[in-house]
Amino acid sequence: MHNFEQIRGHLLARYPLITSEPFLACVQIALNDGRRQQSVYLSELEHEDGRRFLRVSTLLGPTTGVDPRRALAFNWESPVGFLAVSALDGVPYLQLCENRPYEGLDGAEIDRLVLEIGSVGDRIEHRLTGGGDLL
Repeated sequence: MHNFEQIRGHLLARYPLITSEPFLACVQIALNDGRRQQSVYLSELEHEDGRRFLRVSTLLGPTTGVDPRRALAFNWESPVGFLAVSALDGVPYLQLCENRPYEGLDGAEIDRLVLEIGSVGDRIEHRLTGGGDLL
């Protein structure tokens, strides 16, 4: 995959898009035999040297009550993905993210990232919300 439109085309062939904007797409995946849903966002980032990256992320929940030490420990121990904070309607939310350079990305890797970030994110969301499925 060399550009975001190729990635969007791949997503359209496999997932229902719930958001489709320039350099941003969101898919919703079903988990636990359809009992849970998780939204996974894909966007393009550009490094200062001009290289482009695909960011795959999912919202986990508001940062209220989240121990930052646990988040940093997760980042240290996690082989895939990292935790970050971003605002949603002015409220800080914890996100699980993964950034990959476009070089070497193919459809199988995009599918793997969507499913892995979505399922790990859903498990973290489940723990943070006491079993809820907010996002």
